[in-house]
Amino acid sequence: MTPRSRTVLPLALSGVLAVTALHTAGSSTPEHDAAPPPRAASSGGADAEYDLLIDDGHVIDPKNERDEVLDVAIDDGVIAEVAAEIDPTSAERTVDASGLYVTPGLIDMHTHLFVGPNDAYSAGWQSVAPDGFTFRSGVTTAVDTGSAGWENFDEFKTNVIDRSNTRVLAFLNIVGKGMAGGEFEQDLTNMLPGPAARVAQQYPDDIVGIKTAHYEGTDWKPVERSVRAGEIAGLPVMVDFGADHPERPLEQLLTEKLRPGDIYSHAYSGNRGELTEDGKVNPGMWAGRERGVLFDVGHGGGSFAWDVAVPAMEEGFVPDTISTDLHISSMNSGMKDMTNVMSKFLALGLPLYDVIEASTLAPAQAIGREDLGHLSPGAPADVALLELAEGDFGLVDSFGFRIDGDRKLVCALTVRAGEVVWDLDGRAAKPWMPREQ
Repeated sequence: MTPRSRTVLPLALSGVLAVTALHTAGSSTPEHDAAPPPRAASSGGADAEYDLLIDDGHVIDPKNERDEVLDVAIDDGVIAEVAAEIDPTSAERTVDASGLYVTPGLIDMHTHLFVGPNDAYSAGWQSVAPDGFTFRSGVTTAVDTGSAGWENFDEFKTNVIDRSNTRVLAFLNIVGKGMAGGEFEQDLTNMLPGPAARVAQQYPDDIVGIKTAHYEGTDWKPVERSVRAGEIAGLPVMVDFGADHPERPLEQLLTEKLRPGDIYSHAYSGNRGELTEDGKVNPGMWAGRERGVLFDVGHGGGSFAWDVAVPAMEEGFVPDTISTDLHISSMNSGMKDMTNVMSKFLALGLPLYDVIEASTLAPAQAIGREDLGHLSPGAPADVALLELAEGDFGLVDSFGFRIDGDRKLVCALTVRAGEVVWDLDGRAAKPWMPREQ
C-alpha cells in the first residue's frame, strides 16, 4: 500500500489552537453546519422497495469520491442505492439527515475489548465491552489490538466477538497470554510465531493482524517474532513499541524491522523519539512512511501529546488512521471517544474529508477488509450520521493539556447492518401523540 498524501490546512497558534477552515474540495459543505431539529421519521408501505432511506444528508464516501448531498437507501442489511433523489415512499422508513454528514460506519482500529475478571486487558477489567461504547460515537467496527493472545483467543471470541452487535475484529498478540500485564508481557518464551500464525489462520474472519506491545527489553525479538508470524499468516503487524531504548532506535524499527503495510501505533505519543530534540519529526518517521509503514493515532490514556501532534501536523506528518486506544482509563480522561479524537484532528487543520477517510476507508484498507469503510451498493449497511457542531470546545490530550477548537463532531445516529443502533435525537423514532380521550 502506498502512503497517502494529504493537505493540512494552516494552523494559527496563540496560546491555544484555532482553526476555522472548512473542507471545500469536491463540493460544498451542508447548507446548515449545525443540524436542525429532526423531522418526524416518515414511513412507506409494508411492500416498500427499501427498508430504510437516509434522506438529504451530505455524504462523504472517499472510496467513491462522494462529497455532496445525496440519499442513501438500505435494504436487507446492505447499501442498496446512493443517488441524488430517491423517492421517500419507496422506503419502509425514512430518516431525515438534512444538516448532517453521512459517512460509512467508523472503524476504530485500536481498542481493547477483552473484558473479564482479571487485571490488565486480557480477560481483564481495563478492557471495555464494545456495544456500550461504539455505536454512540458512530463506530460500527472495532479492532481489538492484542488484548488476546494465541492461548486465549478462543475465550475472547466466545465471550466478546460472537456476543457483540459491533463488528469486532482483532490483532492477535504475539504473547500467548495476551495483554495480561507485568511479567507476562516480558516473557520471550511465550512469544512464539508458529502458534500465533496457526491461530490467525484458524480464524481468518476475525483476526486481521499480529500485535506486539509493552515490551521493556532492549532486543528486537518481540518485533521480529511478530513479523515472522505475520509473514506466515499473510497479515500486517501493529507495534506499540514499549520502552524507549537506544539499543532499539525508532528509525531502525521503521526502516528495517517493519514491512510496508505494517502499522506503527501511538504515532504522536512523544514517548519513543517521534520528535527530535529540536522539535522536528524524527527523520525515521518520514523514512518509514516512504517505506510504506502506516502510522496510527492510538490516542489512549498516555499516547497523544499536543507537544508532538501540533509540530508534526505543521510539518505535514498526518496520520494514516485515526483511532482511540479505547479502554477504561482513556475513555474517562482526555481521549473520550472516536468522534472526540476526530475533532482533535479537525482542530489541528486536517480537512473533514480527510478525517473521515482516516476513520473509515483507510483503516479498512490497512486491515485488508475491502468490504468495509464505504457506501458502495452491496456493501454492509454500516453508516454514521455526524453533526459538525460549532461553538467553543476544549480538547484535551493524554497529559491534561487543552487546546480550544470551534468545531466538534457529534454522532447523531448509527446504522449497523441496516438496523438503527444509536439515535441521539430520535430521528428514526415515531413521534409520540397523546391518546384521544
